Amino acid sequence: MEHNMIGWFEIPVTHMERAKKFYEIVFDLTIEVHDLGGIIMGWFPYAEGKTGASGSLVQHEMYTPSDKAGPLIYFSCKDVSIPQGKIEKAGGKIIQPKKEIGGGHGFMALFLDTEGNRLALHSQK
Repeated sequence: MEHNMIGWFEIPVTHMERAKKFYEIVFDLTIEVHDLGGIIMGWFPYAEGKTGASGSLVQHEMYTPSDKAGPLIYFSCKDVSIPQGKIEKAGGKIIQPKKEIGGGHGFMALFLDTEGNRLALHSQK
């Protein structure tokens, strides 16, 4: 394989500004919002030449946030505890606090964002 399997992800939102603020607070980053013919997209930063996929928040009638359906996206971080500590202050909810995965695979936590999406955090420490 020439590259990792995942090249892009989209997270459904119902209120772009609320979702944008949540992710900017939790991950200490800036999201650029663009209107692409009625599809409102909030792009996560992209680091050229770095590993991992980039993606977007998406507000459109075809996108429905869910806490059960669809794939589970894991956000990589230095330490799960750092963004986890910001989730509830930013309006989200922790549904599985940081725990060791086992087998040397690091740590993870599950959370709901302000839109009701179930997402995860992952780190090696």
